[in-house]
Amino acid sequence: MIAGTVNRRHEAVITLPVFDSTGQKHEIQTLLDTGFTGSLTLPTSLIETFDLAWRSRSSAILANGVVEECDIYAAVVIWDGVKRSVLVQSMENVPLLGMAMLVGYDLRARVIVDGHVEIEAVP
Repeated sequence: MIAGTVNRRHEAVITLPVFDSTGQKHEIQTLLDTGFTGSLTLPTSLIETFDLAWRSRSSAILANGVVEECDIYAAVVIWDGVKRSVLVQSMENVPLLGMAMLVGYDLRARVIVDGHVEIEAVP
């Protein structure tokens, strides 16, 4: 099970371990974004710091309807205790955790300040 909390802005916050190119693990605070269909976004500064491998370029439709071009990188994260390869979109915002990460999982959140967020594999 993956656990998180609800912050003062009523956002679900999940800490996600992300590995850099040398295999060093970094704990990244992400916001769960149910409107984001990808796996993960990271700002360019973190992508450069982690020296993630570039894979491709793609278009993303933002919440305000604007289409933005972004670079896609490869990363390894720990998800539910297991290393998992994911594609990371370079976006200049807070790191976002998308719905592609939740496929095959149940999401439960008590949406109050400091409420519990639980992501659990579907049996």
